[in-house]
This record gives sequence, structure tokens and C-alpha cells, in this order.
Amino acid sequence: QVQLVESGGGLVQAGGSLRLSCAASGRTLSTYTMGWFRQAPGKEREFVSGIAWSGGYTHYAESVKGRFTISRDNAKNTVYLQMNSLKPEDTAVYYCGATRAGVRTLALYNYWGQGTQVTVSS
Repeated sequence: QVQLVESGGGLVQAGGSLRLSCAASGRTLSTYTMGWFRQAPGKEREFVSGIAWSGGYTHYAESVKGRFTISRDNAKNTVYLQMNSLKPEDTAVYYCGATRAGVRTLALYNYWGQGTQVTVSS
């Protein structure tokens, strides 16, 4: 069993930055692909970014490419999402998840955190 806890969300003005963290306990994350998803009010949860267990491959949604950076520290069992140049449309609850397949596919994730709210004001 893996427990995931996100942190780092908050309120920021457009153009600002936030760094989200996802800390795992219960089992090492080193064999899991990790992903960040987000869900805005009234919308479905959508893929934001993912990173392979080795850290060698990263994936981004087109809407965040060039602004967000995902990274992981397997020694600390933690995954990060650095978010720069934030826009109001980035406002959502951000969730991290762990999967052994299909980084962009919601249904293939085995574990989820409780989410952290990110609000970007204009």
C-alpha cells in the first residue's frame, strides 16, 4: 500500500510560481511512474504531467508545457511539480498519483493523494 500526501498549493497571482510536493509512505515509489492531474470545478480530472520511475522520461500536457517541470527524488520518496508563469486557468485541485502503466491514463493509477488546491488570481 502507498499513501500519497500533496502539499504546496495556495493562492498566487497570475504570472507567479508554486512548487507542489507529493510525499509517499508505506512503500517506495522507485518502481512507480508518478503523475500529476488536476480537477477544476465542474470538470473532469485531467492529466498535467508524469515522470518515469527512473526520472529519465517526462510527459506534459500541452497546456503546461514550457511552464511546469516535474521531478522526483526517489531517495526522499517525493515527487515535485514546479509551476511557473501560472494562469487563472491553472486553478484546480492538483492530485498526484502512482501507476505502473499508462502515465496519461487516469484509470490506470493505483494510488492517489487527497489533493492540494491551487488558485491563480488574475
